[in-house]
Amino acid sequence: MSNLEVLLREALAPVEPPAALAERLESTLLSITEMAVDELEAWELSAMRDPRNWARPAAAIVVGSAAGAALVILRARRRTHDSPGSLGGARESAERAVRDLGRETRRLLGSR
Repeated sequence: MSNLEVLLREALAPVEPPAALAERLESTLLSITEMAVDELEAWELSAMRDPRNWARPAAAIVVGSAAGAALVILRARRRTHDSPGSLGGARESAERAVRDLGRETRRLLGSR
């Protein structure tokens, strides 16, 4: 039975993702967000009268928002991982996460 425990412990040991994975994910999310913004910028307001033309802008809003939110969370998590243990307790950690999300959101929106 202990042999099974050892095998399970080895099989379920946490694995750190490669460092380049976060960078690739961030660049992909940034690219998706920029494509969504470009799609919305190219859309003409006069086309809004016809509901058949709403699919592409609606998809751009949904996909761009999701990618932007994921990008903000990814960057905030990376910043939190870079400075572990700077705040103790759940409340302080939550407050810091909210501040990081706000700062990252302002930075992303300010670049547009």
